[in-house]
Amino acid sequence: MIDNPRSPRVRAVAKLAKRSAREETGLFLVEGPQALREALAFHPELIVDVFATRGAFDRHPEIGRALSRAGLEAEDVTDSVLSAMADTVTPQGVVAVCRRFPVSVEQLLSGGARLVAILEEVRDPGNAGTIIRAADAAGADGVILTGRSVDAYNPKVVRSTTGSIFHLPLAQGGELSDALDAVRAAGMRVLAADISGEELPGLRDELSAPTAWLFGNEAHGLSDETLALADRAVRVPIYGHAESMNLATAASVCLYQSAFAQRG
Repeated sequence: MIDNPRSPRVRAVAKLAKRSAREETGLFLVEGPQALREALAFHPELIVDVFATRGAFDRHPEIGRALSRAGLEAEDVTDSVLSAMADTVTPQGVVAVCRRFPVSVEQLLSGGARLVAILEEVRDPGNAGTIIRAADAAGADGVILTGRSVDAYNPKVVRSTTGSIFHLPLAQGGELSDALDAVRAAGMRVLAADISGEELPGLRDELSAPTAWLFGNEAHGLSDETLALADRAVRVPIYGHAESMNLATAASVCLYQSAFAQRG
């Protein structure tokens, strides 16, 4: 039983909330039973440590069984230790440490990708994580986060994916121009989601082609220079009286419109 919230081991786990510690160690935090279930189901080889309160395993006995099947064990910790490790205010009793597993843009595209999301200057962790989750749900081949976007392994991003971070390839840290060159070389066209563009329903017949969707900053969208790099700008129409649409919601609509067309 680990019972000292100030022990060096507990502090090392807690430091993974910071990007510098994640980059130095190559590790990241996974919080909550759902995310851990997905890690165990899809990438158990990435799991380094699991910490849980006794109450958490009483509530989620299937996690203990999944850990046993993977040849892993969880360490018992007190509630105060779990709270010190976790990034959330009210943790769910389980914290894991996993190895990061980014891929290059070329690796992400190597299998004949047909649908990809590119995030340029997306800084909000909740939006980034929700877009990753939506891309997973829409059957996308991967998500590219440029170096001007939030770290994909930020704890808030990881939580917002609800486990989807373990389901599809993620590339991060490169320049947008390099990513666009790569997707075009892979035979994809680039559609930029922007309020200045053509209405999405009018492109329905064209969305069956391999497509890389480009999404920009939550507050100011994509710059004119960035828009000029895309093949077309496209907007999701607002039929009601809403002032605007949340970035992750708009991205979900765009990705699903492509998924419908490609699978229709």
